[in-house]
Amino acid sequence: MRTSQRDELCYLPATEIVARIGRRELSPVEVLDAALDRMREVEPTLHAFCTPTPDLARAQAIRLGDALARGQAPGQLAGVPMGIKDLLSTAGVRTTSGSWVYRDFVPEEDDIVVERSLAAGALCVGKTNTSEFGYSATGQNTLFPITRNPWNPALTPGGSSAGSAAAVAAGIVPVALGSDGGCSVRIPAALCGLVGFKPSMGRVPVYPGCRDERLPGVSGWESLEHIGPITRTVGDAALLLSVLAGPDPRDRHSIPCGDIDWIGAARAGEREGAVTGLRIGYSPDLGYLAVDPEVRGVIDRAVHEVLEQQLGCHVETVVPGWPDPAAAFSALIVADTDLTGMRRMIEEHGEHMSPHLVAWMREDWTAQHFTDANIVRKSVVNAMARLMSGIDVLVTPTSAVPAFPIGSHGPTEIDGRTVSDSAWIGFNYPANLTGQPAASIPAGWTGNGLPVGLQIIGRHLADATVLRLAAAIERVAPWSQHRPEGSDRGVG
Repeated sequence: MRTSQRDELCYLPATEIVARIGRRELSPVEVLDAALDRMREVEPTLHAFCTPTPDLARAQAIRLGDALARGQAPGQLAGVPMGIKDLLSTAGVRTTSGSWVYRDFVPEEDDIVVERSLAAGALCVGKTNTSEFGYSATGQNTLFPITRNPWNPALTPGGSSAGSAAAVAAGIVPVALGSDGGCSVRIPAALCGLVGFKPSMGRVPVYPGCRDERLPGVSGWESLEHIGPITRTVGDAALLLSVLAGPDPRDRHSIPCGDIDWIGAARAGEREGAVTGLRIGYSPDLGYLAVDPEVRGVIDRAVHEVLEQQLGCHVETVVPGWPDPAAAFSALIVADTDLTGMRRMIEEHGEHMSPHLVAWMREDWTAQHFTDANIVRKSVVNAMARLMSGIDVLVTPTSAVPAFPIGSHGPTEIDGRTVSDSAWIGFNYPANLTGQPAASIPAGWTGNGLPVGLQIIGRHLADATVLRLAAAIERVAPWSQHRPEGSDRGVG
């Protein structure tokens, strides 16, 4: 296959792949061959996949091709190559959760989202790299080589869905599954120039992840976790959500989704005047966060030039009024985990685990830490409800900084202010505490060509509004023509 032809296939939206396969203009094997060829080319630099599954994907593609030849109708994701985050269980395929402790673990069942994706015809090309149990926003662990950003391989792609974002940005797959307990879909989407959608809590069921009591570390995050797509286009995110969403009795938090036409909401946003008059609250710093000046400039321009001038939205600057929930958020994560099981695991295997995770679990946590954190959570939920009563969406930067060099968990100084190494992800916590829908979409690029993400937070259960606004922005300020070159030139 010629490189130009392969690249065309690798950067086709999933919606176009499904349409062309449905019209018999492409075969699933053709699409897969392009994806695997691209994987072989860039993986030595990026390390997006911790467990590639080319043979599994080929068997899936052949079965799908045979079914189509017999006249079977194509599924919603027919022939779409997909990366699956290694926190999500895959029956018969190693699932390590980024941990040395689970380096040989092979689940007996698929996560619900994996089950639904494969049933819709997606092709699993591999498990994508993640930080250990999702406990970092940069994607590094002690088991696999660190994942690198396709825009510049010396930099982090963000995390914890690091491999999923790197794989999509580099053109290996058009879509990937990520999970977001505090930022882990939106941050890598922002740092890699992609769409990352965290649906409302309960829209997309979670199981067995977060709920298998036999697996310390894997069984955490239950009150915070959301699963969502990482894609290059809003239409692809909507397509994937149309497959993933819907209740399942195995997830006690899952809710009916009959009020959402995912694909229709995205298409509505593509129409002229789709968001005219939409009331937008813009908070450049939530009242307490330090923000890189260049990121602030990119977001300011996007808000005023795109949202106000081009789309006709009504924008007002807001200060939400809740306290910085970072410390409380840390306690809530620990409260959600199997602390006894994690500490036992650390006693046995701590030398092989991520040092920051070990230190986190060994802190002197008390019941008061956890109950105080719950009160902070309630204050954020209530303040958010008051804020959203006067606006349709809240927009902010997604990340306070652009991508930074790999090897750290975050900068400790932003715009001249000394901060914790997790302060750069602080825009993301509120929507996990409240369970509201939130997306990151590209807002522009820094002077040296790094992506900057805009976060859109919708009202409770207003996923359709978030999709509609994201699609409207994509229509007037498209981003998919921007493609990273870093993965092709190697580290340096």
